[in-house]
Amino acid sequence: MFAGNLGEAQALGTIIDAAKRLRYERKVQWIVIGDGRKRKWMEMQCSDLANVHFLGSFPAEDMPSFFAHADALLVTLKADKTFSLTVPSKLQSYMACARPVLAAINGEGARIVSESGCGFSVPAGDSRALADAVRAMLRLSPKQRSEMGERGRKYYEQHFERDMLIERLEAWMQEASEEGLCAS
Repeated sequence: MFAGNLGEAQALGTIIDAAKRLRYERKVQWIVIGDGRKRKWMEMQCSDLANVHFLGSFPAEDMPSFFAHADALLVTLKADKTFSLTVPSKLQSYMACARPVLAAINGEGARIVSESGCGFSVPAGDSRALADAVRAMLRLSPKQRSEMGERGRKYYEQHFERDMLIERLEAWMQEASEEGLCAS
């Protein structure tokens, strides 16, 4: 399942090409939730693919229930230096929902997927590698996929959970203040 903005930055061609590579794998169905400038283009590109389904846009508060039904959650970004420096917010949302992640991204986001063990990460824009990662996910048992999701949830709680981040920021500010690094 891919959820979110359907725009240029999301490297939607990578998803389309991977879906084409897996068009005869009956167990693989691509669910796309969201909207954006490239939605109509993506729908046209997938019009002959029976394995890609567009559900439209839904409120953010509905997303966790969609995520809970997905075997894996997909995040893609263009191969761009700027994007490699960021952590997509959807990656954090996916991890918080304890679902396995398939990521076609570079840099910091890819590092987090690998370090956490929450899924498979392949280079941005590499549709062949993404299709291979989907096949690898298919070979895992439900228990193994669940464990991946749980590792992502733990990582999220340790590194991204709001209260933890606020406490960490407050501690850094206190430390900087005590060391005279902050102006009064």
